[in-house]
Amino acid sequence: FKDDTEYERYFKMLKIGLPTGAVKNALQRDGKDPSIMNTLLNSQKKSSEGEEDYSSPLTKDQEFAKYFKMLRMGLPIGAVKNALQRDGKDPSILDLDPDKSLLTQTGTNST
Repeated sequence: FKDDTEYERYFKMLKIGLPTGAVKNALQRDGKDPSIMNTLLNSQKKSSEGEEDYSSPLTKDQEFAKYFKMLRMGLPIGAVKNALQRDGKDPSILDLDPDKSLLTQTGTNST
């Protein structure tokens, strides 16, 4: 699907970080089967290292963006890890590359 010009725009939507629900709505609006979204996401998972990743980087991920912003604002990493733990999230997320998606680095979408 990745090279199919019919679905190219939907891959681009994922690449720029639009939520999957928005892409599904666009598919439906354009008269395409929204269940194809699962196939798009699966083909994305199977992409080899070095190919484009269409998921949001951690710094833009809605679930983790605020913690990376805390780091950019100068808070100590220990304080940010405590905030993650307080919020019920895995503090080791800060050990990952913030410019890559969680999916790329761990194979899952959430901790």
